[in-house]
Amino acid sequence: MNLLLLAVAPVLIVIFYIYYKDKYEKEPKRFLLSNFLLGAIVSIIVTTIIYYIIGTLLEFNRNSVFQQFLYAFFVVGFSEEFSKYIIVRYYAQPNKQFNEPFDGIIYAVMVSMGFAATENIFYVLEGGYQTALLRAFTAVPAHATFGVLMGYFMGKAKFGKNKALLNLTGLLLATGFHGAYDFFLFIDFIPGIWIGAFVSLIVAIILSRKAIKRHLASSNFKP
Repeated sequence: MNLLLLAVAPVLIVIFYIYYKDKYEKEPKRFLLSNFLLGAIVSIIVTTIIYYIIGTLLEFNRNSVFQQFLYAFFVVGFSEEFSKYIIVRYYAQPNKQFNEPFDGIIYAVMVSMGFAATENIFYVLEGGYQTALLRAFTAVPAHATFGVLMGYFMGKAKFGKNKALLNLTGLLLATGFHGAYDFFLFIDFIPGIWIGAFVSLIVAIILSRKAIKRHLASSNFKP
């Protein structure tokens, strides 16, 4: 039970943080919850199916930098972010509750936190307290930043021109940072290279904070 709480706690912290940041027009809790649950269930299922299909067709050498690059960006990064993207794109974005650009960030983060919650529970129950502590400061915040970056552009897409291009930009940006984060962790046979994962995470956090501030500053509900 304690491990389960430790797995979920960082996810809840992110959710409360992003909900608090929505200063001018709070989203309905029921719709937020439905996005979270879709992320926790549907995104995981979609990702698992993609992994299975790719796993039956291709095999990646753990000791090849190039193959791990392909695996990190085009398998893990794209699969996981695409599974979140389709929920935001086809469930949250068309909804009437999605009525300002900042909502792109809100709903993308909710979906991402649903995904992160399920993923974290599996990892923590298997790895224990040390894994829970490590992922609370790495993997969970990483998923949150990927969500913010994706949601920033999906929020712009809902109310701007070039909707398809902006939506795609959000997906590709999240995939890029996700791939970079995982890539440096996957090639751990190179001493010290894992630092690159933390550098990419820090950059993503900085960009996420700027994205949140920009959408809040341009909110049409701002007094």
